[in-house]
Amino acid sequence: MDSRHMQIGEVAERTELSLRTIRHYEETGLVTPSARSQGGFRLYTESDVARLMVIRRMKPLGFTLDEMRDLLSLTDRLDAPDTTPAERDALLERVRAYEHAAAKKIEELRVQLARAEDFAATLRGRLGPTDAS
Repeated sequence: MDSRHMQIGEVAERTELSLRTIRHYEETGLVTPSARSQGGFRLYTESDVARLMVIRRMKPLGFTLDEMRDLLSLTDRLDAPDTTPAERDALLERVRAYEHAAAKKIEELRVQLARAEDFAATLRGRLGPTDAS
């Protein structure tokens, strides 16, 4: 299923994250390369890329590294075949809390964006009509 391996450069290109950022996420335990080449190069799978995309999406919402680590741990546990129904319900409740937090942060960003757009419109109004030439 996840047999194709990619080197860090391809992963960086696909995720639009820098090599340095990907290495930092490895150092902090958020994502670990699935393998290493004989030469010691990091090798990643589609699952690793998916984890990086979760991190990339959480970052602009202001989630901390610990929160990212926690959510990834929750989803790993949800995907585990030995998760009991009771454990699954508890895990889903915790994931739901992250979803609510994300929705709240998105609304806060919408308010900030609206204020920024109003500010830009005020500046445009101050400039008056622009010369088309």
